[in-house]
Amino acid sequence: MSNSADFPGTRPGPGVRPGGPRRVRPVRILTASVFALAGLLFFTSFHTAKGTDIRTDSSLLKLSDLIQERSRKNQELDASNAALRGEVESLARRDDGGTAAEDDKLAGLEKSAGTRPLKGRAITVTLNDAPPNATAKLPGYPEPQPDYLVIHQQDLQAVVNALWQGGAQGIKVMDQRLISTSAVRCVGNTLILQGRVYSPPYKITAVGDPDKLRRALADSPAIQNYMVYVNVYGLGWKVTDDGTVTLPGYTGTVDLQYAEPLDSPAAH
Repeated sequence: MSNSADFPGTRPGPGVRPGGPRRVRPVRILTASVFALAGLLFFTSFHTAKGTDIRTDSSLLKLSDLIQERSRKNQELDASNAALRGEVESLARRDDGGTAAEDDKLAGLEKSAGTRPLKGRAITVTLNDAPPNATAKLPGYPEPQPDYLVIHQQDLQAVVNALWQGGAQGIKVMDQRLISTSAVRCVGNTLILQGRVYSPPYKITAVGDPDKLRRALADSPAIQNYMVYVNVYGLGWKVTDDGTVTLPGYTGTVDLQYAEPLDSPAAH
């Protein structure tokens, strides 16, 4: 227990003589040691940096920078892949020996697969994080945890599933067309879609009957739960009619990759 004589401005306790010699307390020795260690760390950092700002050294690449660079390259490769695919298909159709009926059937399959542009009436759903200083807007709800204020994978997937349920003929998330093998995944509040990275706000555009698409959104239990967070904590939600739009065709690879069992006994 600390003696009251050690704190300025307090009355000394019984039997303590004011103005007497003070003892060197262990906490003061510890404080001096901390300052000495801090000085050593500053000196070491300066010596290592050799007078440069190590926080902005261009050789120290952040992981986020690498991810964004890879995402940009994947976008360029998708565009190149789409151009090459168009050239190959154009050359193949010059003399493929097929009938007009077969060509029409192939075009229909490509449309269903999502590899061809799709034109029609559309709506767009926009999801966004809540403001960083958000508080509970309605009584009876707790103050928000960090997870309450960001868009999650389940939110994006709920919108996509509802739009398919509402009869969407095609869906675009951000600037990419979805196909049957597309997977909407999030790491934290960052969307990773088909090798590319996106940050909120997220835009999901669907071609179809706007009234049916809106009803499907309203009837989804998962979206009803999301709307609670919209009303209480301020998560972003907006549905707009786009009129007639053209969704791009899917430009990525359509080859399926799967695991194969090893034949060696060690694999069993």
